[in-house]
Amino acid sequence: MANRQFFKDIEGKIIIDNELVTPETDKFSSLINPKDDSVVSEKHPICGKSDVDRAVKSARDAFRGPWSRLPGFQRAAILFKWADLLEQNAEEAAYYESICSGRTVTQLSKEIPWIARVIRYYAGWCDKLEGDSMNDDDGFYKIVRHEPLGVCAGITPWNGPMMVLALKAAPALATANTFILKPPEISPLSSLFVAHLFAKAGAPPGVFNVVTGEGSTGALLAGHMAIQKVSFTGSVPTGRKIAHAANESNMKRVTLELGGKSPAIVFQDADLDDAISWLSRGITGNTGQACIASSRVYVHESVADKVIEGIKANFLKPNFDLGQDPQAAGNLYGPLVNRQQRERVKAYIEQGKKDAELVVGGDEYNGQGHYISPVIFKNPSPDASIYKEEIFGPVLCIQTFTSEEDVIERANDTSLGLAAYLFSRDVKRVLRIAKALEAGLVGVNAGVALFPNAPFGGYKTSGVGKELGRYALEDYTNTKTIFISTHSDAAFWAEKKG
Repeated sequence: MANRQFFKDIEGKIIIDNELVTPETDKFSSLINPKDDSVVSEKHPICGKSDVDRAVKSARDAFRGPWSRLPGFQRAAILFKWADLLEQNAEEAAYYESICSGRTVTQLSKEIPWIARVIRYYAGWCDKLEGDSMNDDDGFYKIVRHEPLGVCAGITPWNGPMMVLALKAAPALATANTFILKPPEISPLSSLFVAHLFAKAGAPPGVFNVVTGEGSTGALLAGHMAIQKVSFTGSVPTGRKIAHAANESNMKRVTLELGGKSPAIVFQDADLDDAISWLSRGITGNTGQACIASSRVYVHESVADKVIEGIKANFLKPNFDLGQDPQAAGNLYGPLVNRQQRERVKAYIEQGKKDAELVVGGDEYNGQGHYISPVIFKNPSPDASIYKEEIFGPVLCIQTFTSEEDVIERANDTSLGLAAYLFSRDVKRVLRIAKALEAGLVGVNAGVALFPNAPFGGYKTSGVGKELGRYALEDYTNTKTIFISTHSDAAFWAEKKG
């Protein structure tokens, strides 16, 4: 059992200047374990303006002081140490995330090494983000520099707090920015712990601060005049508010990773067993609470029965038994994040029964906790809410198709464009359809996956900007051109006269 002293120490606290400090706010909320509705904490701070201002001042002082002046190799050493500490404390970190979100420690034990990979990837960039130079054939030698923005902020979701923290904080810190995090109000503990580990890695005070709270706290960050960028992951409506606040304040940069209703297309020549496996996991991982979940599946009518029966058989396996303790090792399927989310998913399922054929699932657990069994709906009507809207639950819609042109049109018939997947052995078809799909991430013969060195971000209303890869680094820098005259001004004009 990991030492969980941090859990006691962080009660009612936030992180500023590498210290666990008592905020000025007098507003608090409770944290609830979704497996049984037990109270995890009754003193979760909802930070207000004075707390946000305090965090910003600390971060600005750190940026103007040691952090932005630190040689890249020294910043890298801190980030590498941070990744090491995360892996060394993985059990404790997983526990803190699980008790508030219902995510299984089994899944988190696999995810945390990936998070450490992301941090190490960006640590390697600390001394490698090169500028450029241009010759002086026009009388001026030009130098192009990439400089940090300053104080940046991240607002993260409850369905993957630690993972999304890394996607935002690691590139910001690698490029010498300072960072303020607002973790999700439902599940903040793992983020606070990871920020605490960053301090233990040797970072100067103020480089990474954490203010907790609700949407009002995030709005203060988005509208703060001294914050130069805000990166947000969440819903489309909230993303619009973040963008508006950023524009109306100091026109700060934004990265927005918003909703998804991701299609998957299965052709008759696909490896069907492999496709069935990917699609089964793609809608049940994190109990379907994932922005890139493959929630709309289109199967060629000649193989539809086999695919549907295969996914159904997987959903009926003990892996998806209800009531599994997400904090117990080996369990794979946890509850939805809270009662509100369970009721929301239930409402979609009940409406779905009127708009489509229910193949399997939708059962609730008789005991405690917010559990719902995975659902398959077949051939929903084109305007069905289960088919058109992001549910954020284990609800899979399957439609059949016959022509390539028709299925591409249906797959793209959404205002969202975060991810898409296709399964086929035909290389020409794969290349043709991958190009035609309107999504920022396209998986071929594979399901849900992200990569530290490859960009991630959506088309259409699924977002603005990219996370991961070098693209994220560039979004955390200003590009400056310095030009140096290589001629005396008088001599230069004299030459031109001749």
